[in-house]
Amino acid sequence: MPRALFVWMHRWAGLAMAGFLILVGLTGSLLAFWLEINHWLTPELYPGPRAGIELDAAVLARRAESLVPGAQVRTVYLGYPGSAQIGMQARDGAPPLDFEYIHLDPIDGHELGRVTWHGLPSTKNDIMPFVYGLHMYLAMSGIGEWILGAVALTWTLDCFVGFYLTLPAGGERSRKGFFARWKPSWLVKLKSSFYRINFDLHRAAGLWLWAMLLVFAWSSVFFTLPNFYTRATQLVLDFEAPYWAWKAPPRIDARAPMEWEDAQKTGERLMEAQARRHGFAIERPLALYHLREAGLYEYRVRSSRDIGDKAGSTSILFDSRSGELTTLSLPTGQRSGTTLTTWLVELHTANIFGLPYRIFVCALGLIIAMLSVTGVYIWWKKRSARKLRSSAVTLQPALARERYLLRRRSSA
Repeated sequence: MPRALFVWMHRWAGLAMAGFLILVGLTGSLLAFWLEINHWLTPELYPGPRAGIELDAAVLARRAESLVPGAQVRTVYLGYPGSAQIGMQARDGAPPLDFEYIHLDPIDGHELGRVTWHGLPSTKNDIMPFVYGLHMYLAMSGIGEWILGAVALTWTLDCFVGFYLTLPAGGERSRKGFFARWKPSWLVKLKSSFYRINFDLHRAAGLWLWAMLLVFAWSSVFFTLPNFYTRATQLVLDFEAPYWAWKAPPRIDARAPMEWEDAQKTGERLMEAQARRHGFAIERPLALYHLREAGLYEYRVRSSRDIGDKAGSTSILFDSRSGELTTLSLPTGQRSGTTLTTWLVELHTANIFGLPYRIFVCALGLIIAMLSVTGVYIWWKKRSARKLRSSAVTLQPALARERYLLRRRSSA
């Protein structure tokens, strides 16, 4: 395949992705410090840890429902220090809620505040959830995920195209070896023209950070196109799609689902049994979700199989009526594809290697935006140069005719 075709592919892929990558790069830089920014912006919602015995998920669910008559709890998440995040929805026949989550103090259960994760932010509580929505689905559920999914897949493929274009052209004749000819691609000549500096930054930054750019591109496919990611991963590794990507029909059962207290006891019992069977240690509970449409409960803990700095993703799903175990999901050590995906997710979310890596991810988001800006600038300058050359070629016959007529007049 001729090199010119790869240049064309890289150019138009980059132009198509530029605006989106600038947006996700800048928002991703903020999300690398999600807890810190939330604590600074809304300390009443994210006050940080304090001494005391935390209430369990069922008690917090009941507390939330007592605070909001006509609402029912969907999720209880205990992963934020000093704040329990309770997802709520209106009961059948009740008026819709003007919020999606209520935050409670995990020790005494008093209300910390309410948050909306969809739509434009109306209070400061909604600002960081809005940033998250922009990053994950352009703040447009459904179509936004499809758009970013197409961008992520294009970005993944373009990583390889861009890498190829940094290599020395195969037809070059030089006494220098391959690596000597490739060396300029890794360098930035700061004493050159503004265009040259932009070109060098675009090429060299893409090379130095190529592996991490590929990690973020492919992990973005997991977040936005989980079914595609699952099929691709299953071609080479043992992998099971996460439950939120399942397309299984809802379970039909006339019995009422178990209450929160029974669900918690069932989740604890099943998780302890799985820990003994598979040889992992339970460190602390993290979440209890009622997936009503699927007829399931999810019980999640942090375990010795988790690799992230915060929270965890060791979970079980069980039938919300019978309590029968549906599936166990271990972040590492169970399936090779799941272990790889866990590493991709933790790297993407800056949930590993502590503060230095979070600073790196924050900087990487800015660099991704820079790569898009420099790419657009390079295209614009080349386009302007092509137009100038085209105009010059068009004007040459007219100029030649004008010179000819001037010579005739002067000789007459």
